[in-house]
Amino acid sequence: MTQDLVHYSQQDRIAVIRIDDGKRNALSPQVLKQIYAAFDRAEADKATVIVTGRDDVFSAGFDLKIMRKGGLAPLSMLRAGYGLTARVMRYPHPVIAACNGHCLAMGVFLMLSTDYVIGARGDFKISANEVAIGMNMPRTAAMVLKNRLTPAAYQRAVNLAEYFDVDSALNAGFFDKLVEREDLMTAAEAHARELQNLDPRAHTVTKRRIRARLTRRIRWTIPIDLIDAAAQGLRAAKSRR
Repeated sequence: MTQDLVHYSQQDRIAVIRIDDGKRNALSPQVLKQIYAAFDRAEADKATVIVTGRDDVFSAGFDLKIMRKGGLAPLSMLRAGYGLTARVMRYPHPVIAACNGHCLAMGVFLMLSTDYVIGARGDFKISANEVAIGMNMPRTAAMVLKNRLTPAAYQRAVNLAEYFDVDSALNAGFFDKLVEREDLMTAAEAHARELQNLDPRAHTVTKRRIRARLTRRIRWTIPIDLIDAAAQGLRAAKSRR
């Protein structure tokens, strides 16, 4: 029996996709598969989407246990994760990220693929920390970051793996708005209702038009990132011998 790690609920064409693996919301192959399925379901419901996490974590990024296994499993997970950014960017209705806590690596790329990001105030850290943990920053991820962050913050986030607190994350462009933690979902749902006043067709056409070049580049770049990841994995395996 497949465990539900991503929960879907929908009311009045507002769908909430909640990631909850009971731990750090690692984006494992199973979690990614369920996120894709949730977006497919939301699209069938013609729903505005709110993506959020559990307790004090939005997502800690890719599942490092899978990454350490080597072979095809990590590459399949990376392909699904990187591809999810384009899927979310091209989703035909508004997508809001309600960031309830810590957000790292692939969790950041997922969050920044949405249309509007609301963060919760608290002692939380936001970081694209690949360089800090010995990974090359994927080209795909760098493009997602560049699309949202201020130029100075982009350099610090990508090259220096800086950890941003919530206030500096707001100034950097990770968040569009900060609210008190207890008000996060209320604020996200209120904003979702406001966005439902947009003309649906105009929203879809405009969003896809202004992101067309970016989403094409993401899809073209994914195979290059996978080759790079495979080579890095081989080098790491040799160094452990």
